[in-house]
Amino acid sequence: MDTSVGSANPDSPRLKRSIGFYGLMFVSLGSIIGSGWLLGALNAATVAGPASILSWALTAVIMMTLALIHAELGAAYPVAGGTARFPRIAFGALAGFAGGWVAWLQAVALAPIEVEASLQYLDNIGWIKEHLNLLHPGNNTLTLSGFAWATVLMAVFTFVNLVGVKMLAESNSATVLWKVAVPVLTIVVLLYLRFHPGNFTAGGGFAPAGAHGVFAALPVGVVFALQGFEQAVQVGGEARNPQRDLSRAILTAMVIGTIVYLLLQVAFIGALDPGSVAGGWSNPIEKGAFGPYATLAIVAGAAWLAYVLYVDAFVSPAGTGLLYLGTSARLSYALGKDKQLPEALGKLSIRGVPMWSILLSFVVGEIAFLPFPSWQSLVSVVTLATAIMYAFAPVSLIALRRRDPDRPRPYRTPAAHVLAPAGFVAANLVIYWSGFDTTWKIMVAIVAGVLLFAITYLRRRPADRPEVAWRSAVWIPPWLLGNLLIGYLGRYGASGEIGVLPEWVDLAVVIGFNLAIFYWAITQAQPAHKVHDAVEAERVELQV
Repeated sequence: MDTSVGSANPDSPRLKRSIGFYGLMFVSLGSIIGSGWLLGALNAATVAGPASILSWALTAVIMMTLALIHAELGAAYPVAGGTARFPRIAFGALAGFAGGWVAWLQAVALAPIEVEASLQYLDNIGWIKEHLNLLHPGNNTLTLSGFAWATVLMAVFTFVNLVGVKMLAESNSATVLWKVAVPVLTIVVLLYLRFHPGNFTAGGGFAPAGAHGVFAALPVGVVFALQGFEQAVQVGGEARNPQRDLSRAILTAMVIGTIVYLLLQVAFIGALDPGSVAGGWSNPIEKGAFGPYATLAIVAGAAWLAYVLYVDAFVSPAGTGLLYLGTSARLSYALGKDKQLPEALGKLSIRGVPMWSILLSFVVGEIAFLPFPSWQSLVSVVTLATAIMYAFAPVSLIALRRRDPDRPRPYRTPAAHVLAPAGFVAANLVIYWSGFDTTWKIMVAIVAGVLLFAITYLRRRPADRPEVAWRSAVWIPPWLLGNLLIGYLGRYGASGEIGVLPEWVDLAVVIGFNLAIFYWAITQAQPAHKVHDAVEAERVELQV
């Protein structure tokens, strides 16, 4: 039986439905456990102290809520680049582009960022630093040699993706087994050899920065580390049995990732030198060339573990880069296929992969290797873009339940009418906690994307232009600008905010404003017949 899908023309190349449950689960888990684990615990502890454990728990609740929502959408509408397609089906072309654009921005940026992180870690090995000279001293930007090696890595990722999604899934699965084993091994060793219970009340008590610290830790690396469950949704159009496997894969990956990160934070805090945190948490440990865990392993007398971590410092970022090059290509494929970007991006090769979208991700990656800030400084920006992407899913879920009620839903989000608005609010709280100084940058990027959408739209013949559906997208500008204003008046971020809103009152304002936007947005969804037409346009790709 032919299990491939694609465009409305049955004779054209189709996406190959060849990924099973474990492949889907490893795609999500490989994105969740990436380079973020190497510094996530340190960044969170620096901001929140021992209460950083609560930061991880809160993030896990937020992400699990959003994962439950994505699980239903992915199983009901198993298409490539799902996070761009769900709002497109529910709210029309403009809303779909807005959701897809921010999703593509964060995904396409992560592959080159992770490659550069891998090279930064490699450059700390003496003989590599001496013979390859990958980075300029001082600013850690790539030398000509470093650019060449980064290009080689990106070329390898591109080749794997061009060969086909089956090779992508299989190569990723082997990498993920390593990526999960190393953090688990680190947890066991540190808990056994070096654990100081007193650290959990040192340096000002369990929560030296109060609730503010718990919330502020989320955008400095906690959300960044736990994001990625939606990657299985992005390759949903290539899942062998999406109705059965997508929801299970997403939720399984989320549970495993949550347990690993919570235990990593506990092990990290317990393994610190009590003297280094007695006076506060501003500098609990030097992160070291390969992250703080390598330093802790050496102090604990497990130097062998440090060498394992040296290898992982390259493997984890590289494995994540491989995945995000592929998923960013699925997002631009979705935008091209739905005529929101040039149609060439929505074309498939004879191997059933979005060749031009993959090559675009490679080209953007090469541009990103220019002397831009390191991946650590981009964590908050990527986190914010991800939160905006996630926020489109809850409104799409309720809108599609109302407008497309007869659609088979193999998995149904429990208490969706509670979890959907809660998930929307949670995503917007992450936006608020990211701070005004980060939010305005993403808003500029969204405006640039809308201009690109307008240029693409106007260059098409009138008969080929997608219906913009202005009315269905009318809620998006007030939503984004309202959150930008609240961020400016709020209490989070390095600069730009003025602190007008008192503590806790600011959270109430965020919650109240975004609940109003949520319920307004679902009333603006496309009429049922237009939703039906949008689903019908994906009929061939939805076939399983």
